[in-house]
Amino acid sequence: MTAAPGTTVMSVAEAEAFAMRILRANGLAEHQAGPIARAMAAAEASDCRSHGLYRLIGYVGSLRSGRVSAAAQPRLERVAGSFLRVDGDNGFAPAAHAAGVAALIDAAQHNGIAALALTNCYHYSALWHDLDPIVDAGLACWAFTVGQCIVAPHGGNRRLMGTNPIAFGWPRAGQRPFVFDFATSAVARGEIELMGRAGKALPPGWAIDAAGEPTLDAAQALAGALLPFGGHKGAALSMMVELIAGPLIGEPTSRAAAALDNGDGGPPLGGELLIAMSPEVFTSGLASDWHQQAEAFFAQAREQPGVRLPSDRRHDARRRSEESGVGVPDMLLQELAGLSLCT
Repeated sequence: MTAAPGTTVMSVAEAEAFAMRILRANGLAEHQAGPIARAMAAAEASDCRSHGLYRLIGYVGSLRSGRVSAAAQPRLERVAGSFLRVDGDNGFAPAAHAAGVAALIDAAQHNGIAALALTNCYHYSALWHDLDPIVDAGLACWAFTVGQCIVAPHGGNRRLMGTNPIAFGWPRAGQRPFVFDFATSAVARGEIELMGRAGKALPPGWAIDAAGEPTLDAAQALAGALLPFGGHKGAALSMMVELIAGPLIGEPTSRAAAALDNGDGGPPLGGELLIAMSPEVFTSGLASDWHQQAEAFFAQAREQPGVRLPSDRRHDARRRSEESGVGVPDMLLQELAGLSLCT
């Protein structure tokens, strides 16, 4: 890749090492920093910049404020049957996920379906990254998490819910998996932040200001509220996520978590619910071939001009990045490099 003006090209491995150095320089234990650095490098490689190196600012903010435990030791517990829980020990969610995902995969492969709750941790990463190892193991899977409280309910004018993303993955033998990951708000909060840093106006229908009036200004949107996508339908999905990734697993709603926030700019306290399902077990004893049926469906979708499958763009970006590297804005790199100078 030829560097665009004002950018520096890094390999994916260099992006991961860069993130690791900054996190370790700020006192984060290696077992906590490693999963975060890998998730951010994967996001950069997948052109998912709102979850990439930019997130280092928030992670370091939480470390320096002392809100998050830098040496947290996640603990895996088998609660009942194929329901598992990881207590994140007041650390970051990627390490909690790393502590439980292998057990989730094993439980789903043996029992047909299994669930993993990540609790007592701070979540900031992309959900598709959490699903990658599960779908690579041949399992269908869901993930839900409660995001930062910044979304107004449909018809309302004040923030009540998080951006509350939903992700789903479907395995495909010999092909790139089918994965989608989207916020139930009109746009992810990180996208608003990046647009604000770039001085870009927001599209209509994304946000309201603190007075409840429509706004195209990123700063006013961050002071006000985002709107759910799809009106009442997106709002209903967001409320569902609040319940199943909050009270159902013993975690706070986004508004309750916001009341505990200290303003350090880091990730919110919030759990994650992952559900994994084995198509092999679900279809055992049946005449139907789940893989063949799914592939026929995908082929029929691609027959229509202009149709692409969710995650096609991300997979294509990852391939290009592995070959040519990723371009990171120099101003952001300089800002992030300054974070390694602990105060």
